[in-house]
Amino acid sequence: MLNQDIIREATRLTRAGQLVEATALLQRMLHGERAADAPSRSHGRIALPGPLIIDAKANAVEEPESPPPSASGPAAQPRKADLLLDRKKGRTTIGRRSIMERSPLSEPDIVPNGARFIEETYSSPAGSRAYKLFIPSGYRAQPLPLVVMLHGCTQSPDDFAAGTRMNLLAEEHHCFVVYPAQPSQANHAKCWNWFRKADQQRGRGEPSLIAGITRQIMDQYPVDRKRVYVGGLSAGAAAAAVMGETYSDMYAAIGIHSGLPCGVATDLPSALRAMRQGGPDRKVVSDGQSTVPTIVFHGDRDTTVHPDNGDRIVEQAARAMNSRKTVHRGQIAGGHAYTRTILADAHGREMLEYWNVHGSGHAWSGGSTAGSYTDPRGPDATREMLRFFLEHSLLEE
Repeated sequence: MLNQDIIREATRLTRAGQLVEATALLQRMLHGERAADAPSRSHGRIALPGPLIIDAKANAVEEPESPPPSASGPAAQPRKADLLLDRKKGRTTIGRRSIMERSPLSEPDIVPNGARFIEETYSSPAGSRAYKLFIPSGYRAQPLPLVVMLHGCTQSPDDFAAGTRMNLLAEEHHCFVVYPAQPSQANHAKCWNWFRKADQQRGRGEPSLIAGITRQIMDQYPVDRKRVYVGGLSAGAAAAAVMGETYSDMYAAIGIHSGLPCGVATDLPSALRAMRQGGPDRKVVSDGQSTVPTIVFHGDRDTTVHPDNGDRIVEQAARAMNSRKTVHRGQIAGGHAYTRTILADAHGREMLEYWNVHGSGHAWSGGSTAGSYTDPRGPDATREMLRFFLEHSLLEE
């Protein structure tokens, strides 16, 4: 059976409620097995070669991976794979909670002394979303930059804040940080629905909700409106790419960590293909504004979102402008090597940075084990992303 036939059959099975069979079929395709190869099953549990999360209700997909073999030491102990089947909620979930063993969450992991981390809600005709807003201790009603952080599948604002340590860096640089929360009602795996046409358009769906949260904070606090940024991890990174395409007049720069370019998928089958082998060279229509400065992080051993997706972002940016490319190579002491590619426009302004992290998988580079999906062996994606953000402003021509 060809891959297209497998995807069609898996879609049919999912719609028919045969989630176990659909999951097994997709998993065999992703791992290159023959359609005739049947997975072993026992007591409603499936023994499969790798983890996968499928949300049949929302057509969501996520494939968490095993820790990279190079992981070692107390901060890199792998968890046992969890295999769950929840027919009541209409999903089959097979996967790891985290690429690294994590420590219990504690207040210092999320909020520095004197700072605040408050919960609010935004509502509109498109729906409502809760969010957590970080307010640094040095805030005295002066205009501050705002960073929007979009979590990955299965994560929460607290988890994402702890893993990225963005609040701790924002405390140093005096920034607001907001973490919109994707509820399980919108997607059982809490993934942002980056691959759906309705969620790739300005003024509609999830882009309108994320933009609405951004505007609400801008209206309630003295945000520096020329220094508003959006970044994310995995599905959140793909959603950040969508925001850069659809609201380039709002965000001065975007950050894409282990994500995909905007428009490489419009449904579940194309999402699976893009995640597994890289997306096609196409994207949805943007809002007609100029290209948004972008920083990209991607591990070259990512088996959840193919590293070619990072390369594709660079290729698209290079075609969109008359760019000058420079390449730097480095090594984190005791950690990963990396290749950093910079594209500058004709005026010398750095428009794109691509950090290809050698030996890293699907995890936030340089993150803390207090959160999920992190690789503490660097480089420090949070510090570099915030540095890149603050170098850009909508005031620039």
